[in-house]
Amino acid sequence: MTEIVQKHFVTFLSPGTFVAEEDTKAISTWNVAKAKSMAEDVKQRYGAVPYAFYFTTRTRGPDDLDSKVTATSPTYYLHCRVETIEEIEARNLPAERILRSNMRGNGWNKVVVTTRGYKWTQPLRDGDVVL
Repeated sequence: MTEIVQKHFVTFLSPGTFVAEEDTKAISTWNVAKAKSMAEDVKQRYGAVPYAFYFTTRTRGPDDLDSKVTATSPTYYLHCRVETIEEIEARNLPAERILRSNMRGNGWNKVVVTTRGYKWTQPLRDGDVVL
């Protein structure tokens, strides 16, 4: 091999038992509209549907045995709403005691919560996009 080879992928994240389920598929470009459309056909264990996706580019050079991730996009959230720590603390629900503690302890000001499929909560990081 004498050339650099690049390929793009989209990884869909769905609620899992303890951690997110991942499903990675090839995609021609980092196209958000195309990825949103592809997400409609992704089903994980127990019928879980994606709450988010992100893109990666893998590259392999002439001296590389295997490819490596050379670029990663922000995470794009689907069917989610944003909640702030102030809103969650104001509700003061007993079921959200651990969430409040985790948010304070980890310095998370905002989380995203799914509005479709299984309930799932994730910290919203700088640069992430809620569609």
